[in-house]
This record gives sequence, structure tokens and C-alpha cells, in this order.
Amino acid sequence: MTLVIAGERSGVGKTTVTLALLAALRRRANQVQSFKVGPDYIDPMFHQAVTGRACRNLDPVLTSEAYVQECFACHTQAATYALVEGVMGLFDGAGGVTDWASTAHIARLLDLPVLLVLDCSRMARSIAAIAHGYKTFDPRLRLAGWVLNRVGSDRHLELLEAALEPLQIPILGVLRRQDGITIPDRHLGLVPTEELTDLRGILEQLAHLGEQCFNWERLLPLLQVSPLLNSEESTSSPQSSVRIGVARDRAFNFYYADNLDSLEQLGAELVFWSPLEDQQLPPNLQGLYFGGGFPEVFASALADNAPVREAVRQVIQAGLPTYAECGGLMYLCQSVVDFDRQTWPMVGILPTEARMGDRLTLGYRRAVTLQDSPLLPSRTEVWGHEFHRSSLSIAPIAPLYQTQGYQSQQPLQGEGWNLYQLHASYIHLHFGAKLALPSRFVQFCANP
Repeated sequence: MTLVIAGERSGVGKTTVTLALLAALRRRANQVQSFKVGPDYIDPMFHQAVTGRACRNLDPVLTSEAYVQECFACHTQAATYALVEGVMGLFDGAGGVTDWASTAHIARLLDLPVLLVLDCSRMARSIAAIAHGYKTFDPRLRLAGWVLNRVGSDRHLELLEAALEPLQIPILGVLRRQDGITIPDRHLGLVPTEELTDLRGILEQLAHLGEQCFNWERLLPLLQVSPLLNSEESTSSPQSSVRIGVARDRAFNFYYADNLDSLEQLGAELVFWSPLEDQQLPPNLQGLYFGGGFPEVFASALADNAPVREAVRQVIQAGLPTYAECGGLMYLCQSVVDFDRQTWPMVGILPTEARMGDRLTLGYRRAVTLQDSPLLPSRTEVWGHEFHRSSLSIAPIAPLYQTQGYQSQQPLQGEGWNLYQLHASYIHLHFGAKLALPSRFVQFCANP
């Protein structure tokens, strides 16, 4: 069966509920598979830290409805238990007008029931009005139960139970206010797992919370996987093996698991290395991949590692095919100006400076390439996602993309850089439903 964990809005605690459920399930079985609705990178890191398996993003904007179904079917085949964490409020979609790409959309697409997390703080009987609205708003959805979060006392719980009882949907979890587990956050969300010194302690707290706060007799049958029929493995034929260096450390860790899988399925040997720690590039590389992350947080350490910065600059100038997105783009700039207005030298390939600021750039982007790159031929349309608080001091003279916002008819400023054999952009791409992208990149790496 499996469940979708949804919230009535952002901030109600669905990530804590999801992680607590995953941690308790992990104590019961080794094969626990999680999924995350939307383009987020950081919540899936916590999922993986709990389950030991890569979390998979379910995003029909970045991929397609068919791919969401295929991905879910494929990665639940070997799992004992599985669950899907939603995004924002249950019906909040990509554009705000419809629920396309919302948690509700994914629940309908996968025919899964919803476990709805309700923030019960500062209300008692009024919770029934909220719950009633969610129960009746879309009759196509199946609500499996409620999780009551931030319950203040036994008396508070009695009032909540009495209010919800006429709706005839079971309460499957109760989390008290003092049960809250604090995971540090900053300007783009939670602090990634690799930066937490007490991650093991947090995971133990989550497992204890999961064991104590849920009705497992009723939940376990709902979370047990019913293997879907006709799940097919990728039939793409591997190309000639190429060595691609993937920057992965505390500064660069925003990678969709499906992107890395796609490259390997196409014959790439992924060589993970650290721009923070390594003093030289791995040998015999035929390509480079810089994902997103937090180079601004580690700008001092990245700047101090001058040998690697110089090595990266030289190989890109020599024509090594390179793909960089968001944080990777920032690393390739002349410099990064952090939130304290300190300037740190970076690789220096891109003739611009990345400057941190208060303005958040966020949203899906329709992007059309204006020129050929190692990833995309000219005039190709792709959907991507932006999420950053930096801006560039100088825009590209000949931009890689012409972009538009989701459901917008007005073009945005040209974006992205294409020089040497480098494709660099703020836009994050998901390769899952677009194998032509990694295939082209692998071909470029094999035959630059």
C-alpha cells in the first residue's frame, strides 16, 4: 500500500513526522524506501541518513507523470516498507492556480492514501473545521488518518479527539509539544546532514519518537509495500565507459539520485572528490560535474584550496566537458561575496562574481537553449528549478538559456554560461525522464 505524508500547510511538522516514521520502520526492516514530492534536495538527505537508501524525488514538472509512476514502481520493488513525504500544504501546486505537482496530485497519480499532519497548537474544537475541509475538498483522495502535532496536554488531546470523532477518520499519531526535535536551519532550509555533528543522536531521538507516538498496529499494514506490476528496469544500452569527476562534500551535495544513476547506466564511472579537502583532481578524468550546495558557507576553505581551484580552471580551459549547476556555477565564478560581505576567490572561469543577498530566487523555469552545450543542443526546451540567494555581478553576454517562470508568458533575463566545453547555470535539472541529456554529456566526455 504505502502512504503519503502530507501537511495542511508548510511548517506543521510533516518532515519530523516522516523522519520519525522512517526511523521506527528502519528498526523493523532493512529495506525502507522513501520518496519526496517536489524538487527539494535537503529533506531527501535526511531520509537517506535514516534509511540507508537514496530517497527519490517525485516531480512531474521536472520529469513527467509517467516517470513519477515508473520511479515509484521501480524503487518499491525491493522494499518492505515505503512512504512519500509531501511538499507544502496538501493541495499547493506548482503554479498556485491548480494542484498540479502538489502532494494531492502525486497521491492521486500513485493511488495512495494520505496521512495528514495537523498543527493543533492554539486551537481545540476548531481543528475539526480544518480537518473537515481537507476531508471533503477533493473526494478523489483517500485520507487514511490524522497525525496530531504540537498537542499541549492530556486535556488538549481529549478536546481534539472529541472534535475529530464525528469525521470517522482515525488518529494514527500524536506528538506533544515537548516531543519536538530541533534540526538546525539556515537560508535555504535545513542544515544538510553532513554538517551535523550530532546526527546520530538526532536519528536516535527520531526513532524513539516514532516508536512512542504512532499507532503501529494500524500503520504497519498501510506502510507495507504492495509491489506494482509491470515495473521495468531501464533498457538503455551503456556507452563506452568514461570517468566523470563528481564534486561531493559539505559544499557540494545537491544531486538527484536519479541523475547519478542515469550517468552510471550510460556507462559513466563516477569518481567522487572534494573541492574542500582534496589537493588535486582525480587522475584521468574525462568530465566534471558540479552540483549545487553551499559554497558560500565554505567559501573560505574553498578559497584556501588554491591548487584545486587552479587545476579545475586549467582543465576546463583545456576543454574538459563540465556541467555545473547553482552552487557549482558559483564556484566557477571569479569570486564569491558571502553574507558578511567578504570576498573569496574562486576558480575564475566565469567572468562574473556571485554575491549573496536577502532576495530568494525560487521557482520552476521553462528554459530554451540559445546555443549548443555539452548537455543540450540549441533550441531545446527543458524544465528546471531555481533556488538560491545569490546573484551575479555581470550577466552573460551570450546567455545559454532564455527562461520563463511557471505559467508566465513573459521571458525572464537570459541565463547560464556556455564557454569552452562548460555548461553552467543556476537551473537544476532532473535527468530521469530526459536521458538524452546525460547521454549527450557522456558522449561529449568520451569524444570531446
